Amino acid sequence: MLFRPVQSLLLWLCAVTCMAAEDGDMSANEVSRQLSNPNTSLARLTFKNQFRWFEGSLPDADGQRGYELLFQPSFPIKLGGGDTFFMRPAFPVFFDQPVYDEERGKFTQSLGLGDIGFDVAYGHMTESGLVLSGGIAGTLPTATVSELGGGNVLLGPEFLIAKMSKKYIVGFFPNHQWDVAGWGDESVSLTTVQGFAAYLPGNAWSISTAPISTYNWKTETWTVPINLSVGKTVIFGKTPWKFSVEANYYTQRPDAFGPQWMVGINVVPVVENVFATWFLKNRKLNQ
Repeated sequence: MLFRPVQSLLLWLCAVTCMAAEDGDMSANEVSRQLSNPNTSLARLTFKNQFRWFEGSLPDADGQRGYELLFQPSFPIKLGGGDTFFMRPAFPVFFDQPVYDEERGKFTQSLGLGDIGFDVAYGHMTESGLVLSGGIAGTLPTATVSELGGGNVLLGPEFLIAKMSKKYIVGFFPNHQWDVAGWGDESVSLTTVQGFAAYLPGNAWSISTAPISTYNWKTETWTVPINLSVGKTVIFGKTPWKFSVEANYYTQRPDAFGPQWMVGINVVPVVENVFATWFLKNRKLNQ
């Protein structure tokens, strides 16, 4: 099974990198606040366990369910003056993902790596708490099973604006992607809009909402969830960890087949930023 080698790889990566962060003397409450900032300079490994229930007009669509492990490492480089450079990949691994077989007229279950998403961005945060960033979002056709990917390279612009204080953050994060290369049969024009808000009541707790809505311009369909998440940050040894649970209810989805519910369990260790350390050392040597 794919699960065991993937699990072993992720546990090994976490064991190698889960050590005292550069800012290891921060309190759990401050780490929780920093992790709510989309432009944070904290390095982290995000493991999202997402369980979905589907519905639709296709035969037996209402009985389908699936599990996805989404791994998102982030090693931002702090440039100084409130500026940060990001390169953030996202590796989706699907377990028992329902896929409709048109020839057989029924659903089958697929297992494998999906298309890897990523964004490369430059961010800035002012002293007043205004958070800005802009960059490029993309998708690579890396699916190990054709049904789990689109077969296209996607690229497009992204932008973020947010306002942050000690107790809250609110913001807006849209992007758009077009197919620019690949072997997929269908052209892609996809807009993703994420509005987000988080309340930080103290004691390292967070209550947030960050629904990710998408509009497919080719099929003229929306996917729109209502999202709620509750998280708690704790420090084990010198390593901060954030644990959270979240739920989506999809108010709009493709009529033929789409998600109705998603329940997620997320684990985020803050790790040593080895890439930022390497960058700063080389920067000093070249000065």
